[in-house]
Amino acid sequence: MTERSPGTAHPVLVTLAPILEKTGGRLVDPEKATADDIPVVWEGETLACVRFGAPEPDPLAGLDKILDEVATELGGPLTELPRADKQRAVRLLEERGAFTFRKSAETVAAALGVTRFTVYNYLNRERA
Repeated sequence: MTERSPGTAHPVLVTLAPILEKTGGRLVDPEKATADDIPVVWEGETLACVRFGAPEPDPLAGLDKILDEVATELGGPLTELPRADKQRAVRLLEERGAFTFRKSAETVAAALGVTRFTVYNYLNRERA
């Protein structure tokens, strides 16, 4: 096996990249391959596997979308909102299911520029 510096791809994988982009395929780590993936073997070494189909969902992408929608609705970056609007943002986020995501309180807290404890306080206030 030829030693490569970190971040550089094997020339075979570089060659495949535009083909996969056009055909909806993507490269996956051989250790994460499934039975449906196609191994890319070069000189006896499995460099990667090709997977076709829908990309794996990013679990936080849905939360980011909800955060963006609420920020747009409230007229600006969530970190710049006054306290009352941040409380309203938390209420809207809860209504839209933002807190069903794993580690959502931390993500929402960072987006609002408050602590996780503050987010929980806002949630408890709304629920009371």
